[in-house]
Amino acid sequence: MRLANAVTKDSITPVILCGGSGTRLWPLSRASYPKQFWALINETKKTLLQQTYERIQGIKGLNGPFLICNEEHRFIVAEQMRQINVQSSAIFLEPIGRNTAPAITIAALKATESEEDPLLLVLSADHIISDNKSFIKSIEAGQAAASAGRLVTFGICPNSPETGYGYIEAFENSNNQLQPSEIKRFVEKPDKETAEKFINNPRFSWNSGIFLFKASVILKELEKQAPEILIACKKALAMNVKDLDFQRLDQKAFAKCPSLSIDIAVMEKTKLGTVLPLNAGWSDIGSWESLWKESKKDNHGNVLKGKVISNNNSNCYIRSEQRLVVGLGIKDLIVVETDDVVLVANRQQSQDIKSIVNKLKEENNREAKTHTKIYRPWGYYTSIINGKRWQVKKIQVNPGASLSLQMHRHRTEHWVVVKGTALVERDSKTEVLEENQSTYIPLGCKHRLTNEGKVPLDLIEIQSGSYIGEDDIVRFDDNYGRID
Repeated sequence: MRLANAVTKDSITPVILCGGSGTRLWPLSRASYPKQFWALINETKKTLLQQTYERIQGIKGLNGPFLICNEEHRFIVAEQMRQINVQSSAIFLEPIGRNTAPAITIAALKATESEEDPLLLVLSADHIISDNKSFIKSIEAGQAAASAGRLVTFGICPNSPETGYGYIEAFENSNNQLQPSEIKRFVEKPDKETAEKFINNPRFSWNSGIFLFKASVILKELEKQAPEILIACKKALAMNVKDLDFQRLDQKAFAKCPSLSIDIAVMEKTKLGTVLPLNAGWSDIGSWESLWKESKKDNHGNVLKGKVISNNNSNCYIRSEQRLVVGLGIKDLIVVETDDVVLVANRQQSQDIKSIVNKLKEENNREAKTHTKIYRPWGYYTSIINGKRWQVKKIQVNPGASLSLQMHRHRTEHWVVVKGTALVERDSKTEVLEENQSTYIPLGCKHRLTNEGKVPLDLIEIQSGSYIGEDDIVRFDDNYGRID
């Protein structure tokens, strides 16, 4: 059944889902810094998260966004929004990953706390859209149905028999026109033969995971189809704690949510499901192969990023984050260099990287989850080299930022300033260190490092002791609410 369009004036609140680890883009994307926070397309320096917000700016009646992320990434999300001058309405911190249904429920509950009942535009932070104008037209075309009480999802017009996506079957053939239709059924990721049948049937589209619906309507459907999620989320939101720019959801209440996608929890059961075609150059960048397809190539089909020399190569993706990478006479390969991992893979087998990451996790390899460069609200540190009882780090502190007032029970530290000026507090005494000056932090000393300058502060830190783990920190005061 095809649904009619009409004019709507409802405001729209973007809900940007920032979770996910993007393991198929390992070793660049890891749990500590997943793909949505990287600038992956070589035509822009904006991250996928930043692009997700910027592409909807042409939509009228837009409210401040809700962002939903896990606690580990909270300062990355806040900083990337600050970089593009975005003031979010709320940044919700999930204490544990529970898929998309609980995250959307939290946003809908928050949106209806006032008398407003906006449309919620649910977006994943890790998608690429190459045609923003067509994307906005599709969103605007879905507003009428959403305002009328329909749960609208956007089906990607398929151009190949993909087996890595779920599919949506509509009752009507849209002929790629911006005309909403009722959903007949959802289909999980099919095999190759089934996918080839789907692509020849114009009623099938890829499931994008992009939604548009009134906050009150999705809450009513959750009450019918997944009441346990609604109950747990109400408790988690009611007991949330405001922490700087963040809202921490109550851990015990949120943990009771079933881990379900909004598709399984609601969309596959509801009678209000509506699909609208989206033909805007969409990709979820689910593998190095798909990133190669979406990126700008040289005359030989190569994507080259960073410090790369390419000679007689074809159809390769070669990326260097630190060291020089030289490719000579290779084809159809993925080569990715980070400061601690080098990946070399056949391009057509890049989907299998997830199994490698799972094996690394089983073996408790650090490289499976974390980079050597770790971001903090004050800047970042990079682990340069380490031994059993010692470690060397490079620390960069942003202008005007400071680390927490802290002490260590098991390690001592030596600091050497290599750039900028450091204000060092040690047991209530302060000193200023210039370039090439150093200081010593003995065991049990209360200390703090501050950059009062206008340029980044770089220093080398040498740790030594019986235990050098990151959890050997006792915080007494912190500008970012991280007090023990």
